[in-house]
Amino acid sequence: MKVPSWKTITALAAAASLALAIGAAPSQAATPVQSTKVSAGLSASDLSKLPLTNRHLTEREKANLAVVLQAYHDGEGDSLDPQGFRDLFAVDGVLNGIGGVDGQDSLRGTQLSGLIVFLSQFLPDIHRELKQITVNGDVVSIELTIQGTFLGPFQTPAGVVQPTGAKIDFPTADFWYLRNGKVEKFDCHIAFTTLYAQLGVLPDYASAVGN
Repeated sequence: MKVPSWKTITALAAAASLALAIGAAPSQAATPVQSTKVSAGLSASDLSKLPLTNRHLTEREKANLAVVLQAYHDGEGDSLDPQGFRDLFAVDGVLNGIGGVDGQDSLRGTQLSGLIVFLSQFLPDIHRELKQITVNGDVVSIELTIQGTFLGPFQTPAGVVQPTGAKIDFPTADFWYLRNGKVEKFDCHIAFTTLYAQLGVLPDYASAVGN
């Protein structure tokens, strides 16, 4: 199956924009990029451009998918919108960044946009290539790769790793759980080991063995 380009994904997100799910609550606040956009949702033509495992989606599933596509659009380097991303979540929504040094970092409230901001700081041209999308009711599961160029400083507990211009491309698995048109939980499983290797930040095995 041909993977759609990011331009196609962002075009779909702009077309679908925050399509209202059944009983969806209004966006919490307007942003400079206007996160309170509304449209009729994803058309059959829109869906045909996506790497879906099942194209027979209910209207609710289409609306949920539109919300998720908008979230990816808000995390894109060319259209980064931290507040718009945050507004897609329910009041009690949580983002779990899984796979890092701490194992899991859970973000809530004003922290919700922290992951996309963190990634964009050292990958300012960041984009996500969606490989496979499965929609099952209020759950959207996506296999993707996160791509970009190491052009910004990478913050670590030991100090700052300076950019090298390296091309970055690492696998990720995202699981979105929605409720009434809002994201209730987002589990983002990032292959940080692959990312660190591409950044040139390799584990210090000698120090670990010496302890």
